Amino acid sequence: MPTDDALTAADLPPPLLTLPLPGGAAEECVAVELPVALTVNGISQAVMLATPADLEDFALGFALNEGWISTRQDLLDVEVLTQLDGIELALQVTAAREQQLKARRRMLAGRTGCGLCGLESLSQVSAVSPHPVQAPSLAPGALDRAVAALAPAQVLNARCGGLHAAAWCDRTGALQLAREDVGRHNALDKLCGALARRSEPAGDGFILMSSRASFELVHKTAMAGVGLLACMSAPSSLAIETAQKLGLQLWAFVREGRATRYA
Repeated sequence: MPTDDALTAADLPPPLLTLPLPGGAAEECVAVELPVALTVNGISQAVMLATPADLEDFALGFALNEGWISTRQDLLDVEVLTQLDGIELALQVTAAREQQLKARRRMLAGRTGCGLCGLESLSQVSAVSPHPVQAPSLAPGALDRAVAALAPAQVLNARCGGLHAAAWCDRTGALQLAREDVGRHNALDKLCGALARRSEPAGDGFILMSSRASFELVHKTAMAGVGLLACMSAPSSLAIETAQKLGLQLWAFVREGRATRYA
């Protein structure tokens, strides 16, 4: 909720900053990383470290991927509140979704946190499991075309480096939409939020990530109803296991004309 320290929307920090290097002889462009708190109907739910860009997409995608809401219609409003120590995304959801969130918090009261984004207990991992998904039928060369298109779509990363990208590609590998963030999972949440706003058909394409393939990325991809995740770096064992359980097609080391399918 707003506080006495709240600033105006015009004071939203930029996603990149130009800072002087030691000695003052040169300047360097760096990505901005700051705390972003997500509240639902005035109740604190999570605090993430993220890049202040595409925050409305981030709020919607995070809420969908963490199971706070089921559809974009459950999210009534998002207010971006710039505080002195970070940003608050104040989500307003329907009364039914608010009651479900309150019930979840009461059930888990007193348990220790596990560090998984948006969850307060390991027991919640299965509580927000996505439904099984079906992989699209890709055209020959689709992964190579998608990888070739990713770098030009990383506008912020081209200026400073250090940002991950999540991209939505159609079955031919044509890149349709991309989002960037210092956190790979944040970039994916932003992308999923943008797709939800556009009502993109999840079964007609795949997601390409500039990062390694982690459990979180597989889980969020499936929560979005997408059946194929391609990552440019290595997968983890839990990512592979989760993809196999969900029927999600997982590709990794998708770069330089190669790709390895793990699930």
